[in-house]
Amino acid sequence: MQNQTANPFFADSTLPLHYPDFAKIQDTDFGPAFDQGMKEELAEIERIANNKAKPTFDNTILAMEKNGRTLTRAATVFYNLFGADKNDAREKIDEKYSPIFAAHRDTIRLNPKLFARIKSLYDRRAKLGLDAQQTRLVERYYTDFVRAGAKLNDADKTTLKDINAQLATLGTQFEKKLIDGRNAAAVVVDSRAELDGLSDAQIDAAADVAKTRGLDGKFVLTILNTTGQPPAAQLTNRALREKLYRASMARGDGGEFDTTAIISQVVKLRAQKAKLLGYANWAAFVLEDETAKTPQAVNDMLGKLAPPAVANARREAADLQAMIDKEQAAKGQPTFKLEPWDWSFYSEKVRKAKFAFDENELKPYLELDNVQQNGVFYAAHELYGLSFKERKDLPVYEPDVRVFDVFDKDGKQLAIFISDMYARDSKQGGAWMNSYVDQSALTGFLPVVANHLNITKPPAGQPTLLTWDEVTTMFHEFGHALHGMFSNVEYPYFTGTNVPRDFVEYPSQVNEMWADWPSVLANYAKHHETGKPMPKELLDKVLAAGKFNQGFTTTEYLGAALLDQKWHQITPDQVPPASGVMAFEAAALKKDGVDFAAVPPRYKTPYFSHIMGGYSAGYYAYIWSEVLDADTVEWIKKNGGLTRANGDHFRDTLLSRGGSKDALQLFQDFAGRKPEIGPLLKRRGLDAPAADDSKQPAEAKPQEKAATGG
Repeated sequence: MQNQTANPFFADSTLPLHYPDFAKIQDTDFGPAFDQGMKEELAEIERIANNKAKPTFDNTILAMEKNGRTLTRAATVFYNLFGADKNDAREKIDEKYSPIFAAHRDTIRLNPKLFARIKSLYDRRAKLGLDAQQTRLVERYYTDFVRAGAKLNDADKTTLKDINAQLATLGTQFEKKLIDGRNAAAVVVDSRAELDGLSDAQIDAAADVAKTRGLDGKFVLTILNTTGQPPAAQLTNRALREKLYRASMARGDGGEFDTTAIISQVVKLRAQKAKLLGYANWAAFVLEDETAKTPQAVNDMLGKLAPPAVANARREAADLQAMIDKEQAAKGQPTFKLEPWDWSFYSEKVRKAKFAFDENELKPYLELDNVQQNGVFYAAHELYGLSFKERKDLPVYEPDVRVFDVFDKDGKQLAIFISDMYARDSKQGGAWMNSYVDQSALTGFLPVVANHLNITKPPAGQPTLLTWDEVTTMFHEFGHALHGMFSNVEYPYFTGTNVPRDFVEYPSQVNEMWADWPSVLANYAKHHETGKPMPKELLDKVLAAGKFNQGFTTTEYLGAALLDQKWHQITPDQVPPASGVMAFEAAALKKDGVDFAAVPPRYKTPYFSHIMGGYSAGYYAYIWSEVLDADTVEWIKKNGGLTRANGDHFRDTLLSRGGSKDALQLFQDFAGRKPEIGPLLKRRGLDAPAADDSKQPAEAKPQEKAATGG
């Protein structure tokens, strides 16, 4: 075994708040720490399980809560770095240990003596004199063990272990193919002229990416996880827009980085696991432990939203087609049919025509550091009394990463916040929050949390100017960070964002409201060169354009959410082979009425990383959470808006409680009533009576604990 004094994971970090000592951590430390951590955890589990004393909360549940520190330290840092800064060594470690960790978890959850002690406490919980949080902890442990297969017979437990091992291995394989395929799909452009429409800074950044890939003199447009790609909104070269779109859409469907075989296997194994555990399908298994509870509840909500969303998208498409026809006629050229690669480009033109501004007018006022410190941090100060101070003395895993101390309203340190904003090839796509150190009164630890975005880094010396979507994403992810930093619970199980998946996005979506809150926007929306505030007329146009393009936005999201449910509401014998994956997708989209070719799903199956990871049967969570979010925003507005009283109330009743209470009860504690869907329908422009679509042109036939995703 490695010398314990040499391995940074064999003891808590001595840095402030147990911040990971990245300067001392080497990839060779992870394997020995994993091995030692599993050995220690299993030894303690055996001691708990074989304890001859009658089961008590302290000698069983509390003992388990205190167990596994070495493994937790090592696995937390490893998987956070695996998403943020992957390398070959870490890929090999993940490939080796994913099935080992699956087996390790099964060894604990399928231990019959341990489960007998937990069940004894569960059955007697009303008579044990426990407080509310202790009672809930007993109930959660019992539920988790049952859902992990603790009640199965020995033969079925063996089958379950095999399924879990296979799923772990396949998950690792999918993630590798996804990232490699995304990097390989980048579009190489030969000349600067072809990039007309992009800013000089964007073109220079594309040249820099090309240089890092040994393509000096060329330009590279990298691919994001989503189907749509941001440069398409600016590129005047229609052929290049199409090339970029097709490169994005083709990922994972054939070739070296094909993922369809993995997807078919994963979906089938999940369906088999659900059946083994007594559920009709994987969605039924997953949703039972969420606030939605049943697939029918999810189907009903998504089914109600889809028709008006698609109708709105078709009306928007008609506006875009009219603009195309008008432009082509003015040029004396034949018109062309609106295609997916045209949508963002012409929607920007329509936006400019309707609201007299486009995204490029906003960017000079949306410089990264200003948005973060005078927008995101400022809103947190006004609402919650927080203050932030950057520190340069703590080590980081990548030079662009920044670290901030976070101080509470009383001046005492609350947390450490890690900010990792720039895209790089070693980083997974998308945006997310994760935690390096969790709060718990039991351990005495305070939070160390991180936000990750994938903003294109400009050339040296150039400012980082953001799109409006990137601004709202920063506010969104910081909402997750606040959820982690405000945690004030006794037990690690309940800490921070450890809440149902269809509830976890709710607080982060609420935090988006401050991005365009007038006093917050006025504080950060200042020209990066002159310091002049964004003109009021431009500011007013931003606010007026809030519902613009919502048909597209809602439809592309619902396409993915409905597709997720279709994959996970089938039985094992209904799962198609790899060759049938795309046909299954097409049929699913058509059946749900979201097969509008101009608006493809936000994620197509071969690169739908959410549902191959922690959001399987759970991608609906964003819109489910938005019901609570929109309702909360209306509550805050009616009660005075950006005030400390509102912030303290939201923090005390909900953000600080983690998973220590039922999620919907937390909402009711905050709002004083059950949630209402009206504010969401109004926000999304889905509350208007349905228009007569017969007059619309017919369509031509042609992210160990998962990170909290954005």
